[in-house]
Amino acid sequence: MIADFLPQFGGLIWTVLAFVVALSVIVAIHEYGHYIVGRWCGIKADVFSIGFGPVVWKRMDKHGTQWQVAALPLGGYVKFRGDANAASVGADGTVTAMSQAERATTMTGAALWRRAATVAAGPVFNFILSILIFGAFVIVAGRPAEAPVVGDLKSLPASVVTLQPGDEIVAVGGSPVARLADLVEAAQSVPPAETLPYDVRRDGQVVTVDAAFPMPARVEAVQPRSAAWDIGIRPGDVVTAIDGTPIASFQDLQAVVKEGNGAPLGLTVWRPTDAGSETLEFTLAPRRMDLPTSDGGFETRWLIGITGGLFFDPVTERANPLEAVAYGAEQTWFIVRSSLSALSHIATGAISTCNLSGPIGIAETSGAVASQGAENFIWFIAVLSAAVGLLNLFPIPILDGGHLVFHAYEAIRGKPPSDGAVRVLMTVGVALMGLLMVFALFNDLTCP
Repeated sequence: MIADFLPQFGGLIWTVLAFVVALSVIVAIHEYGHYIVGRWCGIKADVFSIGFGPVVWKRMDKHGTQWQVAALPLGGYVKFRGDANAASVGADGTVTAMSQAERATTMTGAALWRRAATVAAGPVFNFILSILIFGAFVIVAGRPAEAPVVGDLKSLPASVVTLQPGDEIVAVGGSPVARLADLVEAAQSVPPAETLPYDVRRDGQVVTVDAAFPMPARVEAVQPRSAAWDIGIRPGDVVTAIDGTPIASFQDLQAVVKEGNGAPLGLTVWRPTDAGSETLEFTLAPRRMDLPTSDGGFETRWLIGITGGLFFDPVTERANPLEAVAYGAEQTWFIVRSSLSALSHIATGAISTCNLSGPIGIAETSGAVASQGAENFIWFIAVLSAAVGLLNLFPIPILDGGHLVFHAYEAIRGKPPSDGAVRVLMTVGVALMGLLMVFALFNDLTCP
């Protein structure tokens, strides 16, 4: 009994640890945005805390801010001077006894634009973190070069013929290839076959060789909490047959899943191991999933939760800093746009409410992604950071967006909302966030 429980317990610890690390990084960046912009604006911070509850470590800096780590690592806060609480709602009673110069160093007495900039800095720093991480990937790891040149070959069954590193693909299956994008398009249009003729430039000469289909049924990535993930399919696996029928391409795999309309499938999988390889049998049922489309909408499809790719890693080239920032901004904007589209489609009933995950779902995803390696986990932090930045901009009292609405009201009316109105609105905000949390938790527990 204990032996059966230990792997599950170890998995739980890993999941919780990954979730805490991801959340702590994102919260630390978010709160640091509030802190540093507030300091630049002359607003003093008394406490910068990672976590809540009993303090386990603290240090006072030369600016009079206590930096601390608390026992419950499920968030964090900055308490600015004069604030009644960590949410910066109301004053603690000391502001009235301050001089005009001293009041200007508090969130209550600072100029409106300084307060607004301090509030907005949290979400903005989340977006900056996402942009920097995404951009760093194309600087460090590089991005595929435009020319279709073969780089590192991926592990495939020994019976599958591949090309050689350094080969430049000129044509495949009779379709000309000038760019890497042409090869990907050819993989979608050329009829699937076990092998295809390739025209490649090798050692300065163009030769014709037979090699594997450009996009074999190899698992490039597995979506956490998907049907494939739940049964143990992992990146690097190659699906060689479905219900006993051999398949040669990822296109074949997609077609069978689509035509099955959710029916269980028997997958024969080749998996590379340290000792060589092994053949495994899996049975899984595809799940209905809502996917974003290029026009901002969604489409519902039966999926097993894996993505494919070419049978080789293309030669890469490093992006310059400007290109990296542009790429990071593009990826961050895609996350923001897709998230807003998903929420609007959920609200109108166009897609399932199961697309909204709560803390349990996010924690499970954190652990699953972390188990796939540091690169995937760092990428996930960037995705989650952009989502957290967006969430905090929603015009809900208690969130940064709600505070910005209060500041906008003050800018228009020339005075802030009354303390009574703020307290009522904050109570409503807490209730709304509580309901959202309960709804998301319900999804975590009931959705497949």
